[in-house]
Amino acid sequence: LKRQYVTIKDEIDAAILDVVASAQFILGPHVKAFEDAAADYCGVKHAIGVASGTDALLLSLKALDIGPGDGVILPSFTFFATAGVIHNAGATPVFCDIDPKTFNLDPAHLRHVLTMDHGPRTCFKAIIPVHLYGQIADMNEINAIAEEFGLAVVEDAAQAIGATYSEPRITDHGPRTMDHTPRTMDHEPGPSARAGTLGDLGCFSFFPTKNLGAYGDGGMIITDNDALADKLRMLRVHGSRPKYYHRMVGFNSRLDAIQAAILSVKLRHLDEWSTARGEVADRYDEALSGIEGIVIPFRAERRSHIFHQYTIRVLDGRRDELRDALKEQGIGTAIYYPLPLHLQECFENLGCKEGELPVSEKASREVLSLPVFPELTEEEQQSVVKAIKAFMER
Repeated sequence: LKRQYVTIKDEIDAAILDVVASAQFILGPHVKAFEDAAADYCGVKHAIGVASGTDALLLSLKALDIGPGDGVILPSFTFFATAGVIHNAGATPVFCDIDPKTFNLDPAHLRHVLTMDHGPRTCFKAIIPVHLYGQIADMNEINAIAEEFGLAVVEDAAQAIGATYSEPRITDHGPRTMDHTPRTMDHEPGPSARAGTLGDLGCFSFFPTKNLGAYGDGGMIITDNDALADKLRMLRVHGSRPKYYHRMVGFNSRLDAIQAAILSVKLRHLDEWSTARGEVADRYDEALSGIEGIVIPFRAERRSHIFHQYTIRVLDGRRDELRDALKEQGIGTAIYYPLPLHLQECFENLGCKEGELPVSEKASREVLSLPVFPELTEEEQQSVVKAIKAFMER
């Protein structure tokens, strides 16, 4: 983050000072300008800035009237917030396994979850596919299943802003949860769609380490649905319109103006940074693909990967040893994620047992994310590769 700041320092400093001089710190013109720019970038009608990526997910569920008694399906192998917001909306998280190649929600297991007996109290309302590590899930299949079962789709695109998808896809004629208008299938590949535009709502996080990161927390919801956008704008300001007149009980979840100004600057550089991340990933692919015991990231056809993380699999139970060996040489890595959500202590009451989602559990024992950011030098990257090779050849 320090290296990135140096490259855009003058633009960032001017943007922050402009907000300070305006003394308009909550919502206001700087937030509106960023929302308009983000909507244009993603190719949607509406972009609603909120306080965090977690709030983006929570407000989306509230806008879809999801609450107690409702089941929401999500992959078990993801960041905790995706399940936490379902619980905090009063609904029940229902965990699904992942595709072993992409780490994203597996449509075949999704169908299995929807058709198995969950008892009379479970009423499924939505699916939250997560575009993990920067690659979009199989939205064509997920949307087809959602249409079949009458479910809303909320994309967790927190790690995937700017990623594209050019599979044949479902064309949205309105969210099923509000007007039940059916969707139609395009059987020919169309133009690429960006992450967050393939469901009823798309959610982004602007946590500082994201590809498009603020200098604090921040998030956004995008949609083409006018009614949902209108409801979300009320929900983020305590459900009020006009001020002090409350149509619903909402939240205090507003993207502040300084963060919006920073993000407006950084959005102009996002595609350039994504290209640089891709070049880093290409070099890793070439250097690591022949090493026994290492599996490089899979890239699905007709989908771009913006490499929020470059995540390898380390086989034969050697992941933690490799992580420790790299740490000894001053090379930072991370494990996203060491324990699937269905095995977290706080969800014990849901009755999930070890072995129920074997692909997620196996991934949690093997994944290791390597340094990947636009300013990473080739020399630094070579040192990472050299250290990995030395360890794996022991």
